[in-house]
Amino acid sequence: MSSSSSSSSRSSGSSWSRNQNKLFERALAVYDQDTPDRWQNVARFVGGGKTADEVRRHYQRLLEDVQRIESGHVPLPNYRSSDDSEEQRMENFHEP
Repeated sequence: MSSSSSSSSRSSGSSWSRNQNKLFERALAVYDQDTPDRWQNVARFVGGGKTADEVRRHYQRLLEDVQRIESGHVPLPNYRSSDDSEEQRMENFHEP
């Protein structure tokens, strides 16, 4: 997920740190689509001055990334073995 989130953050105009992306993922689990003021709550959870509009746009880009992956438009990374570290696997992943 971090690679798709990274590509989303590059195109959003505001940068998202790895920690902010993790907090964003947690916030989505805490504040579901039925939560009143969802995006304000997610922005507050993420911190770093993110606005409700920024986190909503980040979510939209995440959905677009997931849709591209699920539709086969993004190749899956070629992992060498299950013994590779996460960092090594990320080095092996090449964005299209």
